[in-house]
Amino acid sequence: MPVPETELLERATKGDRAAVQLVLTFVRPVVVRYCRARLGWINRAYGSADDVTQEVCLAVVKALPTYRDEGRPFLAFVYGIASHKVSDAMRLSSRHHAEPVAQVPDGASAEVAPEDRVLRQELAERLSLLMEQLPGPKREILLLRVVLGLSAQETAEIIGCTPGAVRVAQHRALSTLREIVSRTRWS
Repeated sequence: MPVPETELLERATKGDRAAVQLVLTFVRPVVVRYCRARLGWINRAYGSADDVTQEVCLAVVKALPTYRDEGRPFLAFVYGIASHKVSDAMRLSSRHHAEPVAQVPDGASAEVAPEDRVLRQELAERLSLLMEQLPGPKREILLLRVVLGLSAQETAEIIGCTPGAVRVAQHRALSTLREIVSRTRWS
C-alpha cells in the first residue's frame, strides 16, 4: 500500500492545506474500511462507521501538527487514532439505542430491500460474533491484513512486532475461526 511521501507529510504538519487534503485523500479509504470492519454491525449498517470515519479524519487533521516521523509508518499514527475512536463508538453504542429521524418517510425506500438489509445485518452480526471469539491482538491482525489489505510488514510496523509473528498470528486466528465455524451450527 503506498504511503504519503515524507515531504508531503512535512508540508501537512506545517499546515499546508493542499498537503493536508492529499494526506486525507490517502488516509480516508483505509480508515473507512477499518471502521466498517469494526463497527459495521452497530446501529444498523454503516451509518455509524462512516460517522466514526469522519471523526478519525478530523482527529488526524488536528493531530497532524504533532506528528513526528520516529521510524514508524504514518499509518501506525492513523491506526492509533482510529482504534481509540472505534473503542469510543463501541462504548457509546452499548449505551445509546435511539435513532432519531428528521421526518417520517412517506413510502418505502428505493435503496436496499428490507429483506436484503436484514440478511446483511444478520451476516455482519454472525461475522462479528466470530471475530469477538478471537483474542484482541489476533482480531486486530486479521482486520489489518484481511480487511485493510496491509502486508505482513506494514501490519508488523503498526502493531510493533515482526512480520513473521504477524503471519503466524494470522494463520492461528484463521485456524481458530475455521474450528469455530466447523463446530457451530448456523441456522
